[in-house]
Amino acid sequence: MIRIYNTLSQDKEDFKPLEPGKVRMYVCGMTVYDYCHLGHARVLIAFDVITRYLRHRGFDVTYVRNITDIDDKILIRANENGEPFTALTERMIAAMHEDEEKLGVVRPSHEPRATEFIQEIIDLIQILIDKGYAYPADNGDVYYAVSEFKDYGKLSKKKLEDLVAGARVDIAEAKRSPADFALWKGAKPGEVSWPSPWGDGRPGWHIECSAMSGGSLGHTFDIHGGGPDLMFPHHENEIAQSEAAHGCTYVNYWMHAGAVRVNKEKMSKSLGNFFTIREILEEYPAEVVRYFLVSSHYRSQVDYSKDNLEEAGRALTKLYHALRGVEVADDAPETEHDRHFHKLMDDDFNTAGAIMVLHAVASDINLHRREGRVVEAAQSAAVLKRLGGILGLLQQDPEDYFKAAPGKDGGLTAEAIEDLINQRNQARKDRNFAEADRIRDTLAAQGVILDDSREGTSWRRG
Repeated sequence: MIRIYNTLSQDKEDFKPLEPGKVRMYVCGMTVYDYCHLGHARVLIAFDVITRYLRHRGFDVTYVRNITDIDDKILIRANENGEPFTALTERMIAAMHEDEEKLGVVRPSHEPRATEFIQEIIDLIQILIDKGYAYPADNGDVYYAVSEFKDYGKLSKKKLEDLVAGARVDIAEAKRSPADFALWKGAKPGEVSWPSPWGDGRPGWHIECSAMSGGSLGHTFDIHGGGPDLMFPHHENEIAQSEAAHGCTYVNYWMHAGAVRVNKEKMSKSLGNFFTIREILEEYPAEVVRYFLVSSHYRSQVDYSKDNLEEAGRALTKLYHALRGVEVADDAPETEHDRHFHKLMDDDFNTAGAIMVLHAVASDINLHRREGRVVEAAQSAAVLKRLGGILGLLQQDPEDYFKAAPGKDGGLTAEAIEDLINQRNQARKDRNFAEADRIRDTLAAQGVILDDSREGTSWRRG
């Protein structure tokens, strides 16, 4: 039995999908006005692993992750760039796909865009108006009347009276209450808009996800996920909209990934510690970044730092080093390591514990190799590849991993390393051991470790 921590109940619950053997999951995706950052990577990888594991356990998973391709931020950025908003969003969507491919993130089953659901959004808003949960304002906006939904705040545990007391209203808004939020925004002259019964305009952010999730998965589905900052107000508002419109439970299990800090401070552009995925991948291999994020439980807070990334690189290198030079068996029977891995992952997807299982299997491989047990080493290698694959790790050829990993600034290319090794081999043949040692030291200073054996000299980045 898989157990999931449900943000709604604030407790772990046995996972019982609506339809046996099938899982319907929706995760809030990107607002595509800029490149994806480290916080996005955390969410992408967390729910990628969850999807992989559910499928590994035999579930038929329909994974929907939306794209917000119409939003105030998008229109502002496009205007700043002097380009159509569609040109900006198409470019950022392509960049997002490139980033997630490098990180080993499998594409979702469906990737709906907000602009593809305009009619569904209008229809949903009309239902809310007809039921008394929403109202058109004099300025062309349509607002959700939060006070009409009696369960408002059940996800975030916030009280409506506190929200009203602390809210500020923009003078351009025509709300009845400060806590009300926009479902439809009337268009200003020259703005991108769509026709509606309330005048030309565009959808509010929250209603987009209610329409896309319901249209893709039904009025009630199993899992809804996202980043920690989305719990309120975004997910709270999704619940209010969807349950008021359809009169049924919106989502059974709410899951939120943990926040990302940088050097123990909140990641923020104003603090100058804001990193895009692309910037990080210029310095660290993509699989190292993935290992770093997977090695913490998805709900835990992650501290991004140079030291932590380098430690992740060393740990991943140990796993690949165990696989290096070992023939991987075509198959291997289930082991105690498999059972331990499943037990940990069944407990709210405990990837931190699962990573430790990988290292235990690597230790077995090293022991079998030292004691000359070739068959056992090959079977353990198959187990390591199998379990690593569930986490999206260890699927490269070890030689490719060691040689393709980028060095630090000024690091040597693979060709330059091979050339120095050839020079060292020649120096050893000439019994010029001082020169051979000098070359080894030069390589070591660049983070390149040499392994001499009867078969020759291999190398890896340390």
